Parts: sequence; structure tokens; C-alpha cells
Amino acid sequence: MNIFQQRESEIRGYCRVYPAIFDTAFNARQTDVEGNQYIDFFAGAGVLNFGHNNERMKQAMIQYLERNGVTHSLDMHSVAKQDFMQRFVKTILEPRNMPHKMQFMGPTGTNAVEAALKLARRATGRQQIVAFSHGFHGMTLGALACTSNEAFRGAAGVPLNHVAHYPFGCETPCKGCELGCGLASLKQLRASFLDSSSGIRPPAAFMVEVIQAEGGVKIADITWLQELQALARELGALFIIDDIQVGCGRTGSYFSFDGMDLDPDIICLAKGVGGMGTPLALNLVKPEIDKYWKPGEHTGTFRGQGLSFVAGAEAMSYFEDDELMSQVHKNGITMLNAIAPLELQFPHIQIRGTGMIYGIDVASGEHAKEIVSECFNAGLLVSACGTGGRVIKLIPPLTIPEQDLQEGLAILLEKTTQVIGGAA
Repeated sequence: MNIFQQRESEIRGYCRVYPAIFDTAFNARQTDVEGNQYIDFFAGAGVLNFGHNNERMKQAMIQYLERNGVTHSLDMHSVAKQDFMQRFVKTILEPRNMPHKMQFMGPTGTNAVEAALKLARRATGRQQIVAFSHGFHGMTLGALACTSNEAFRGAAGVPLNHVAHYPFGCETPCKGCELGCGLASLKQLRASFLDSSSGIRPPAAFMVEVIQAEGGVKIADITWLQELQALARELGALFIIDDIQVGCGRTGSYFSFDGMDLDPDIICLAKGVGGMGTPLALNLVKPEIDKYWKPGEHTGTFRGQGLSFVAGAEAMSYFEDDELMSQVHKNGITMLNAIAPLELQFPHIQIRGTGMIYGIDVASGEHAKEIVSECFNAGLLVSACGTGGRVIKLIPPLTIPEQDLQEGLAILLEKTTQVIGGAA
């Protein structure tokens, strides 16, 4: 029995899926203490968009440490934060004519969501939030209330109040889904909010993911998103996009909603925004909403992670030209071309995704679990998500070498075919 089994909490999860002791990693490969190599199609659940130990970020961090740069500063001003903010504004916000303020809070995505919910309630004077089926927004109580997964919600120990869930407007209906997703359900929701005798009061905000990564790689229909935004405006509610897992270039553009004619009041970012795997989360908030905060009203010890700012600033260099995003589109086509034949071979399978995030819905949590295990044994890290863990999620680093991508896809296809074919 090792130290993890002896002393680490029973809550540990991913280490049970990947039973190895990892030692080193570079770009899209990890190596364990026994020298076994694994191609990483998991990438820290979307944290490592730029790969493990990205050389440019690593050198920037080393230089910063060697000159004794400030590593922790709460929300005080620092050169590292200044550089990150200036580069983010110049590279991301100004080209999109986005006036949003940048609020840094705790280090994780759930901290960003909590701050967004608090601000939405403060700005509108309302309590209720509208979230959507299959959505995932975090594990702290406010974010968990917005999360739909009952396995996560059940651990709360208290009622998860002030959030109502409605059907998510999928671009392509999931096979066997009977939730009534789409524009018709949104039209009905609008009618309920506008009927003063419906008993349903307008919410403080609508919170939505453009792509529900943990929810099973479900992609929202663009028209549905636009109508949802219009409904928020009509009701005087905020429109919040949680871009924590699928932002930062994952879809082939910095934001998952780029080009959709959407103008969110608040955008939640984390995971890949720090670049190197060091923690960083922030909300982009419209100035007219940000004014509702009082100085010091929402705090967090780890708002000023110097190394995350350094790596995050270096990440901006990937968006100063189209090279990486063009590669993401090319890699996405490679991924889709490789896995699409599974739909023809096995009619119950459904492929969903865009950019460099794809899901293979195998319609069975047990089959998905077996595929994940077999892939691990063959040297590939993939994860399962969605209802009952029935979807194999592919989120490799955006910087993955073509050879690693091709090799990983070959392993995935072989093991998926073996498991599903053997069960037929």
C-alpha cells in the first residue's frame, strides 16, 4: 500500500482512473516513475491548452523567479499583473471592442462563477439564477447549485437554492433525449416569465456554457444562444457565459462564442488562462455592472499569483497571429475524420464537438469506463463525462505534435472498437 492509499482522502478520483505515479511531462506526453509514456488527451481537464511544461512559459517563469519577481500579491499592483493585463487587453479585448473590466478572485473556475453570481444578484436586486440541464459550473455551493449533475449535487449536504434549471438548447439533439431542448422550450420559458400570473419571477441572470464540456460535449445552437441573450436583455437580467473549460483557444478562437454576435455581461475564465497549469481565474465584467462592487467586498487570498500572470502573459503570444488557431482547426479536422466512422460502424454512438474538443457518446457508462481503462493500459489518457459517464471526452493540448495526435487517435479507435464491438 502506497502513501496515497494510506493517507490521501477517499475523495481522490482521477488517480483511480489513471493508476500511475507520474513523474515528468512535456507537451502532450506524461511519463510515470516506471518509464511508461502516455499521450495526454485529457490535458488537466482543459488547463494545459499549451501543453505540459510549455518551453516559452517555463523560461519566462524561470527568469521571473531568478530576478526575485513577486509571486504573491493579493490584489496589490505588480509588474507581472500589469504585463498580463496589458497584453490581454491589447490581444483579446481591444480587437473585439470589449470594454470589460478584469476581476481576479480565487484561483479556480468555481471562484469565478461564485463572484459572477454574487455580482449578478447585487446588480439586479434579484436572487434567482437560470442555469441549464447538463451544465457544470463548479463545486462550491453557489456554483454547485447551478450545476445539474446529481452525483455532484448530492454531496452538498444542504439545499441548493435560488437556481432553476431549464433545457439546454443543443445544436444537434442527443440520441434518445426527451428533454424538449431548443427554441420551442425557450419560447415557452419567455412566455412564463412575461406572464405576471405564471408564478415565475424574472431572474438575476442566465448562466450558460456555449459547449458543455463536463456535460457531455453538448454544443449550444447559435440561434438559441442569441435568443437567450435577447431574453436576458428583455427581462433586465444579466447574460453570463461560463467559458472556463472551452475558452482560451480550445474551439479555434479565444472565446467559444466568437463570431456568434453575443455580448455577455460577464465571462468566467480559468483553467487555460494561466497557461502553465498554475492557478488563475478571472471574470470579464462590463463596466456598468462592475460598478456595483464596493472595494474589498469580494476577496480571495490567491488573487495575485505572480507566476500565473507571467505564464498567462506569455500565452497571449499565441493569439497575436493566426498560427496556433489555424493549427487547432487543422487538428480538429484530423480528430473528426478519425472518429466519425465510429458513428457508421456503431449506430448508437454519437460524435459531438468542434475545434479540439470532441465527445464520443457510447450510450453506456460501463462501456465508456472500460474504454478509458483500456486506453490507459495502451498509453493514452482520455476521460469520461456526461450523464452516467457515457461520453469519452477528447481535449488534447492545442500544441500537440501531429505524430502524437495520430498515435493517440489510433489507440482510441482500436480500444473503442474492441470494447463496443465485443459487447455487440
